[in-house]
Amino acid sequence: MSDDPTHVREFFGSRAAGWDTRFPDDGPAYAAAVNELGLRPGDAVLDAGCGTGRALPPLRAAVGPTGLVLGADLTPEMLEQAALAGRGGAAGTATLLLADVGRLPVRDGALDAVFGAGLVSHLADPVSDLRELARVVRPGGRLALFHPIGRAALAARHGRRITPDDLRAEPRLGPVLAEAGWRLVSYVDEDARYLAMAERED
Repeated sequence: MSDDPTHVREFFGSRAAGWDTRFPDDGPAYAAAVNELGLRPGDAVLDAGCGTGRALPPLRAAVGPTGLVLGADLTPEMLEQAALAGRGGAAGTATLLLADVGRLPVRDGALDAVFGAGLVSHLADPVSDLRELARVVRPGGRLALFHPIGRAALAARHGRRITPDDLRAEPRLGPVLAEAGWRLVSYVDEDARYLAMAERED
């Protein structure tokens, strides 16, 4: 299910104010996924489609005061909530960018890693957008595609069943990542979490 940016903006914009209260217990899952990125002090990392910025505090903790944390989202209301929560802006943990992940205002190879929570199913053009994420990451840099619950649990929450054409399924995701310049290095799809880790090819 790929979405056009206008639909994504409208969907999340209307839900931004109450988003964090809908999922109050997801914090530890975000922190655990960030930990698996293997970030080091001084690293530069992007939270792609950051929403209200739930991953930004653990990302900041991982890279420390000398690191760079960017949060990019195309929904202004989500970024406003991130700023209100103290996760971005002048006094926050990250620099917030109003940007489509398919067209990032970031130079080639500037980042060490990208974190994307709930991102893949909302990409308008998955190969092109994932290729853009590869562009801004150095060779050998990492990508984490995360969701705090697995595909089956998420589908059940929405009253659906998972299907073989789901982009997040390992047999589909691996080739899409490869076409975009990434190599899938690990894949976990359990009720309690979804985490696909990839490395940027040289």
